[in-house]
Order: sequence, then structure tokens, then C-alpha cells
Amino acid sequence: MDVRLLFATRIVRMFGYGFLAVVLVLYLAAIGLDGGRIGLLLALTLAGDTLISLFLTTRADRLGRRRVLIVGALLMIGGAVVFLATDLFPLLLLGATIGVISPSGNEVGPFLPVEQASLSQTVSDDRRTGLFAWYNLAGSVATAVGALTAGLVAQAIQSSGATAVDSYRAIVAVYAGLGLVMALLFSRLGAAIEPPPLHQTVGRLGLGRSRSAVLRLSALFSLDAFAGGLVPLSILAFWFHTRWAVEPAILGAIFFGANILAAVSALSAARLARRFGLINTMVFTHLPSNILLLLVPLMPTLELAVIVLLARFSISQMDVPTRQSYTMAVVEPDERSAAAGVTSIARTTGAAASPIIAGPLVANPALAPLTFVIAGGLKIVYDLLLWRSFRAHPAPGERPPPTPPPSPTVRSPATPG
Repeated sequence: MDVRLLFATRIVRMFGYGFLAVVLVLYLAAIGLDGGRIGLLLALTLAGDTLISLFLTTRADRLGRRRVLIVGALLMIGGAVVFLATDLFPLLLLGATIGVISPSGNEVGPFLPVEQASLSQTVSDDRRTGLFAWYNLAGSVATAVGALTAGLVAQAIQSSGATAVDSYRAIVAVYAGLGLVMALLFSRLGAAIEPPPLHQTVGRLGLGRSRSAVLRLSALFSLDAFAGGLVPLSILAFWFHTRWAVEPAILGAIFFGANILAAVSALSAARLARRFGLINTMVFTHLPSNILLLLVPLMPTLELAVIVLLARFSISQMDVPTRQSYTMAVVEPDERSAAAGVTSIARTTGAAASPIIAGPLVANPALAPLTFVIAGGLKIVYDLLLWRSFRAHPAPGERPPPTPPPSPTVRSPATPG
């Protein structure tokens, strides 16, 4: 029952993130914000999510996981309500900082770390990557459907005679409603998702023996997230709109296809990981996707740009379930919530500064391609550093059994002469 509820909240949440991300930057531009202010607002959205998530996820095992998840849903509602209620920049900054809003269509807030830790308790180690693959598949499909629906809804509302701002505002209102649905679903979770008693002394981040590995992974994940934050879904939608004059309905269709391909790639990651290992799967599926990202702005036509983007999404998410499973595998069982929280927050922190750079760049047609080049280049650096740092440290379940020491040679007693 709890697993089904966690999958349901993942689907509702990712639908909402995809639903909002397609129009978020368009909405902010329509209410009068320039590229610099939009970039600052998106950065503070992620920064606020980081601080709140750091506080909640590192305390989730003591405060209660169900309680933390409900608080996150309420913050999601609060951020949307502020965006609905005002176009004053200081108030928008406040709502962006305190509320849970995803400008990228990706996970933000305390949800993912707490859900990962809860799900890890329900399966054996050899099934964890597969469960995470299905969990990510559900999220990717939901994000795709959300993006497609948002484009169709915005286009339909505008076709009925409403202004673009009104159509985007309606989507923000639905996002707030989805936060309420999540709060109700979280309230039905049972005691089985709560962590086992802690058996060791932990530090401020809720980490003990796993601290070194988690901090090293967090540094690398932060670099990857910074690069990804330069080209989130909302920025990609804005670039396609300004570069090729793509309408909202077409944008929704493009990102629907992109997220469906990402969902399929996440599902196949479990099979690759069983054969090649988690680290190998993470690195050698991520590298070619980053090369394709570099090529997107170089395409001379919209059709070619979409094809390259879709090709990139078809392999770009294979590292997600493998990354999550590897993190859960190399930490102590009673540190999983904290480990998932710290690494997730490191990713959010890395992504928080990106929009400040990406906003002005993508708003300038001459500089927009540079955004893709920086993002792809940094992601390649991340892949190489990850391979160098962790190739010799496979997950415990991947390690071959130790070779027994050779038996001592028993010498036959000498025959008396």
C-alpha cells in the first residue's frame, strides 16, 4: 500500500512540475520581468528549495518521514499561491524562496530523498535499481504528460480569447491544486515507511560512517546539476519559442516526446547496470547525451534541432536510477534518508546558480548557443571525474566474492630409512 501511495505522489508531483515548467518563464516574461530578473527569481527558487530541503531531509528520520512529506506539499501550495496573487517582484522573490516550485520540470523539495529512503526499505539490494527505474519511469511519463497538457491547455485558453497571462495563471492554479492532492495522499502513508532505530552516532547532517563517500558524491553531483541547470525544461522551452517561434501547444508536444524517451531510457538502465555495473552505466550513457546537447543549437532547422534534442533525451536519464541506487548501496541503512537528502540538496545547490547565467544568455540570440556549450562541456567533465573517483568502488552487491586464500601445502612425513 505504501509503495503504491509513494508511486502515486511521484506521478502527481512530476505531472505538476512538467505542467508548470513549460510556461513558467513565459508567464514571468508576460507579467513584465526581464531576463535578469527571471534568472534571479529562478535561482532563488532553487536556493530556497535547497535550504528548506536541507533542514527537512536531514531531520526526516527524527521528525517522521510522513510529516516531512506533508510539509513539503504545503510549501508547494504556498509557492503557487504567491505566484498567483501578485506580480510584484519582491513578493515573487519571497514566494520563490519559501515555496516549492520546479523551474526545470525536475525534482525539487524534500520529496525525492525521503521517498528514496522509504522505498529502499521495501526491497532487497538486488531489486532496488529496478524499483528505482520504475519509480523514475513513472515520474518521467508524468512529466511528459504534464508538459503536453500544459501546452494544450494554454493554447486552448488563448484560442478562447483570453490573454496569454490568464492562460499561464490558470496553469499555476492547477499546480497549487496538485499540491493539495499530494498532501492528502501523504497523510495516508503508514508507519512502515518510517526508518529503523539509529544504531550509531550521527553528525549534524545525519551522517556517520558514510560521511566521506556521501560528501564526495555530493560534490560531483553538484557540478552535474549546475550544468543541467543551465538548460532546464523552462529555458529550453523559452529558447525554442524565441529561436523558432514555436507555439505553446507544439512546445508541449516536443517535451512530451522528450520525457517519454527519457522514461524508456530510465527503465533500461536497470538491465545495463546488472551487466556492466552502476558506475559504468552512469558514465558511459551520460557522455554521448552530453555531446548531443552541445549539438542542439548548431542545428540549422527546427526539425533537426528537435531530432537531436530527442536523441539526447533517449539516453540522458539512464544515470538517474543508477545514481540513486548507487548512493543507497554505499551508505549505512540508517543513514539513507540523510544521504539521499544531502546528495539531492547538493544537486539543487549546484542548479541554483545556473539560471543567473542562463537567463541573460538565452535572452540574447547571439549568446544563447553558448548556454548549451557550457552545459554540455561541464557535464562531460563531471562524467570523467566520476569515473576516475569511483570506478574502483563498485556497489557492495557488485563486488565479486573474495578469493579464499590458498590452502597450505601439507608435506608428507619423511619415510624412515
